[in-house]
Amino acid sequence: MSTLLIVVIVVVAVLVVGALLLALTRGRKVAAGRRRERVLNQRREQAAGEHRQAAEARAGRAEEAEHRARLASAVAERDRAEARLHEERARAHEQGLGDEELTRGDLPTENERIAAPAQSTPREHNGDR
Repeated sequence: MSTLLIVVIVVVAVLVVGALLLALTRGRKVAAGRRRERVLNQRREQAAGEHRQAAEARAGRAEEAEHRARLASAVAERDRAEARLHEERARAHEQGLGDEELTRGDLPTENERIAAPAQSTPREHNGDR
C-alpha cells in the first residue's frame, strides 16, 4: 500500500504541477493579449488625436480662405459699382446731361456774374484801385 500511496502522491503532484504550468502559460498569454490591446488603444488614441489636429488646422485654413474670398467678393462688387457709375456718367455726357460737370470752374454762370459786382469794393467800382 505504501508504494501505491507514493504513486498516487506522485501522480497528483505531477497533475498539480502540470495544472500550475498550464495556468501560468495561459495567464501569460492573457497578460500579453491585454498588453497588446493596451498598446493598440494608445496607438488608436494617438492617431485619432493627430487626425483631429489636422482637421482643426485645415478647418482654420478653410475659414481664412472663406474670409479672403468674402473680401475679394466685396472688392469685386465695389469695382462693379464704380464701373456702373462711370458708365452712367458716360451716358449722361453722351446725352448732354452732364455738361454742368464739364463747365464747372471754366466760365462763370449767370448767377456768378451777377454776384461778382456786388462783392467788389466801392473803390473798384469807381475805378480807384
